[in-house]
Amino acid sequence: MSSKRIATCLWFDGRAEEAARFYAATFPDSQVGTINRSPLDYPSGKAGDVITVTFTVLGQDFLGLNGGPMYQFSEAVSFQVFTDDQAETDRLWHAITTEGGAESMCGWCKDKFGLSWQITPRRLMEMMTSSDAAASQRAMGAMMQMKKIDIAALEAAFAGEPVA
Repeated sequence: MSSKRIATCLWFDGRAEEAARFYAATFPDSQVGTINRSPLDYPSGKAGDVITVTFTVLGQDFLGLNGGPMYQFSEAVSFQVFTDDQAETDRLWHAITTEGGAESMCGWCKDKFGLSWQITPRRLMEMMTSSDAAASQRAMGAMMQMKKIDIAALEAAFAGEPVA
């Protein structure tokens, strides 16, 4: 863990190390840090089991805690990842939604651990904040029909062209 003063703690049901390794392999500027094993038995594990894992995702520090099955992730907390192009959007979407993940609407998806993500092209944010209110409305209307964001379809809607 770095010398930063705050890190988000994510509660997992025994899969913190697996999640940290998945995130480190999926996102740039990401890595697994220290893996701590419990010195004694605890309510949802035994001595020697991984209890915490420090890791970094896109430069942000996290602590994965194997706290047991009592708490689950919900859509009330999600991580928004800004992408630069369709290839990056597609790669991240595919990595998160396959092997137990799930697609949702408007660029939202869940990974196999239940954590929610928003895979958001920067271009979408530019369109949504454009001074051309009518174009922004068309782009938002198109986005509301999508699961994974399709930048070309958004561009067409923004320009007032028919969306295929």
